[in-house]
Amino acid sequence: MATASTPRSSAEIAGASAQRGLALARLAIGCMFIWVVFENYGKGLYSPAGYAGLIRSYIDHGHAPAAWKAVMASAAANARIAAPLQGAAESAFGVLLTLGLFTRPVALAAGLYLTSLWISEWGTAWIWELLVPLWTAFALSLGAAGRRWGLDALLARRHPDALLW
Repeated sequence: MATASTPRSSAEIAGASAQRGLALARLAIGCMFIWVVFENYGKGLYSPAGYAGLIRSYIDHGHAPAAWKAVMASAAANARIAAPLQGAAESAFGVLLTLGLFTRPVALAAGLYLTSLWISEWGTAWIWELLVPLWTAFALSLGAAGRRWGLDALLARRHPDALLW
C-alpha cells in the first residue's frame, strides 16, 4: 500500500478502480433484489396462489425446455413451500450483497438463481432483461466485491486468502 510520500503505481490505481466498480455493481444488484422483494410482496407473489399462478403462466406461455417446465410444475405444485423460500432467498441475496457479506458465494447463488429465472421466462420477457444482472452476479462471484465498502473487508483482514469474501 502506498503511503503519502510514496506514489501509487498504475496497477494499484487500476486495482482500486476495479474494486470500486465491483462494489458499485454489488450494491446495484443487492438493491435490485431488495426492490424485487417489495415488488413481489406487493403483487402477492410470495403467497401460494400468487406464486403458483405466475409459475403456471411461465409454463403455459413460455418456451423453456420441457424438462425445466417439469421443474417449474413441481415448484407450482409445492407453492406453499416454494413461495416463501423464494422470498427468503431473494431477501438474503439483497441484504447480503448490499452489506457485502459472503459476497462470492452469495453472488454465485444469485447468478444461478437468476439463470433459473431467465430460463423460466424464455418467450415471456425480453431476453436481455435478466442477462445483465445474471452476468453481473457471476462477475461479482469472481471478484472480491465485498472487500470494498462491504463487511467482507473486515473478514478479509483476519483471513485474507479465504474464497468466501
